[in-house]
Amino acid sequence: GALAAALQPTLAMADPQLLAALDLMRRMPPSRCETSLEELVDLVPHLTDDLLNTIDQPLQTAKDAQGNAYLLCDYNRDGDSYRSPWTNEYDPPLSDGVLPSPKLRAMETLANDIFEGYREMYYEGGISSVYFWDLDESSFAACVLVKKDAEEKKKLEAGNWDAIHVVEVRPLGPKRAAYKLTTTIMLRIKTGHAVGVHEGEMNLSGSLTRQKEEELAVGDVASHVANMGRMVEEMENRMRDTLQSIYFGKTKSVVNGLYQSGGAEANKKKDMLAQALMAEMGKRNAD
Repeated sequence: GALAAALQPTLAMADPQLLAALDLMRRMPPSRCETSLEELVDLVPHLTDDLLNTIDQPLQTAKDAQGNAYLLCDYNRDGDSYRSPWTNEYDPPLSDGVLPSPKLRAMETLANDIFEGYREMYYEGGISSVYFWDLDESSFAACVLVKKDAEEKKKLEAGNWDAIHVVEVRPLGPKRAAYKLTTTIMLRIKTGHAVGVHEGEMNLSGSLTRQKEEELAVGDVASHVANMGRMVEEMENRMRDTLQSIYFGKTKSVVNGLYQSGGAEANKKKDMLAQALMAEMGKRNAD
């Protein structure tokens, strides 16, 4: 997932048992990610923190004391408490919870407002949250989360889109910075099908992870947020197109190959007619 990809150098030196557990998770059905993770934690309880910190799961939601909805992940967790990006407070309350520095908090507040508008424009609903934290004295990182649940309609029983964007920012001087974006998108679709008296359903789920690195000009705090926003927007658009072709285009091709509604004989005649037309057009062009 996004965190595993961002921590790739660290994972290379990790416990072989942890690497084996992560490899096993990659082979499990995405639709039962939470169940598989719970079972894996039962098998190797000493790796619980490492597994929870490394494996991307469908995003969960919560509401702070002011009624603002926000998303839960490892980046706003401290023990069993989660920090709201709107109030900057933990729930359940923590007296010593980790908080971003004033400079990062200012960027975090701005980023949450900007991505709120981005979410409304692209998703027309859902929930978004952005969290910032320090990497060292000069570098920092941010996580942009977006979750959208589809409304039930007609044959669509359930649908979920979870996007996790992790951006590492390292200054290259007073006016340039290096950005490393790791994005994971998790998609789940469940539809109902009925043929006559026979009921059935189709589950389609999976995840896609991509990385991108860029060096961009920076000025003030707002320019960092603008650069990250531009990278996230471009990455989401590219991955959305990829998911469209992989999930839906390929699935349609496979289904058509397994079941031909017009009958194999009728489709064969269509193919023969198309070939005959192509051959005739080729002859006329040659003449």
